[in-house]
Amino acid sequence: MAIQWTNDLATGIPEIDDQHKELFSRVNLLLNACKQGKGRLEIGGTIAFLEDYVNTHFSTEEKNMLRHQYPDYIAHRAQHAIFKNSLQDIKRRLDAEGPGIHIIILTNQMVTEWLISHIRALDRAFGDYVLNCG
Repeated sequence: MAIQWTNDLATGIPEIDDQHKELFSRVNLLLNACKQGKGRLEIGGTIAFLEDYVNTHFSTEEKNMLRHQYPDYIAHRAQHAIFKNSLQDIKRRLDAEGPGIHIIILTNQMVTEWLISHIRALDRAFGDYVLNCG
């Protein structure tokens, strides 16, 4: 099942929202490939994209947080580090075990669950802070 971008996920910061939308698009490529039985072909590209994406996107968010003196910067950055570590664990497993169904399922769960909850709670809180206080 594809994940949908909805307005309740918008931070109000165009650069961050655009990056989130791109992430949704790329995750949906994997989910659609899985529906077609082609998840094994797509998983390596998805992991490679995510590795690059998290460095770029998290850096964008964290620079914005520092610029706006966001009071929850440390906690938010810690959540980014947890995601990066989880992604590296999946990458190591992919490299060691190959593109098995368990890696695909693990990636889908981690990305979709974390993505939605992180954006809805933490990124929106930062957006609200910037729009109201920053």
